[in-house]
Amino acid sequence: MKGLKQRIDKVKPQFEKGGRFSKLHSVFDGFYTFLFTPNETSRSGVHIHDANDSKRTMITVVIALLPCCLFGMWNVGYQHFLAVGESRGFFELFFYGFFAVLPQILTAYIVGLGIEFVVAQIRGHEIQEGFLVSGILIPMICPVDTPCWMLAVAVAFAVIFAKEVFGGTGYNFLNVALVTRAFLFFSYPSKMSGDHVFVKLGSDLAVDGYSGATPLGQLASGDSGAVITGITGQPLSCSDIFFGLYPGSWGETSTFCILLGGAILLLTGIANWRIIVSALLGGFGMAALAHACASPLYPVTYVGPFEQLALGGFLFAVFFMATDPVTACRTNTGKWIYGALIGIVAIVIRCYNTGYPEGAMLSVLLLNCFAPLIDYCVVNANIRRRMKRLTIK
Repeated sequence: MKGLKQRIDKVKPQFEKGGRFSKLHSVFDGFYTFLFTPNETSRSGVHIHDANDSKRTMITVVIALLPCCLFGMWNVGYQHFLAVGESRGFFELFFYGFFAVLPQILTAYIVGLGIEFVVAQIRGHEIQEGFLVSGILIPMICPVDTPCWMLAVAVAFAVIFAKEVFGGTGYNFLNVALVTRAFLFFSYPSKMSGDHVFVKLGSDLAVDGYSGATPLGQLASGDSGAVITGITGQPLSCSDIFFGLYPGSWGETSTFCILLGGAILLLTGIANWRIIVSALLGGFGMAALAHACASPLYPVTYVGPFEQLALGGFLFAVFFMATDPVTACRTNTGKWIYGALIGIVAIVIRCYNTGYPEGAMLSVLLLNCFAPLIDYCVVNANIRRRMKRLTIK
């Protein structure tokens, strides 16, 4: 790396002011700071000097996502060969899934980073590292069969209208990955839901009895009888649900991997524990209430609160979406309220809107919009309490 740095340092003056390629300074700076630690530090103003900068934060989140990502690739292959009635080895399953999701990952990064590079170049700003996380989150929360051209359109929309128009990384009030998913869901609903978008079949024919419906899809349709079934009609056990051996958006199914990644975020201080705990409590409480008070809209009573939290993208949204420091509340009290409402609203949407079985995405996006208002109310409540304690002489 030392030799590479010496070579890059030789051409660095060409990209600085007055150099031959000065117009490409933002692009060069983006690559340079990605490879090496910048040697510039702030010398004035109210700045906190910390070894944990935004680049390290984003890389830590990417590392935390790796368990879900790697397992999701394997599960894509596992669900495929289970559907076609074939048995294959571990590496064949993994590499089938790897090559199935690789085009989506490349599409998200190429389109998203391309737009950020162009905008940074036009504005003369530094290229931020925020899309390192968004670029991997986006394909992980989409069905494996999503066409790449649809993904490219959705990523472009989200990056431009949910991020860059507000000023870029750190200024967006909506989670970019969830805006991408919402755009896809409402623009191309047939490709985002149903029984045939969560399993990569290609030209293969499925075995008799094949159903690619997710567990939440089965609950919404009411066709699963008294048990949740897998892709070939076999009942899913608690271990199947916990480890994620069922169809779904390929990065969201494994509770075990999500908890492993969430532990990394908590131990490194990247994620705020108040949001996670309050969201889990809010979701569990609402799921228990819905379970105890069945209604014609939600007649299924055999799925308990724990299964509700483990199924679908609830935990993934809580650990990796709701904890986004840019779009979440800033005050400690606000974080408790914010997280609890995310958990409650997500389960309410699941239980009482059969047309949309997964409520985590809309819940986080809705509370992203209300996060500033929650903080405003919390701050003003603190001000009023302090004013009451003042003694006027």
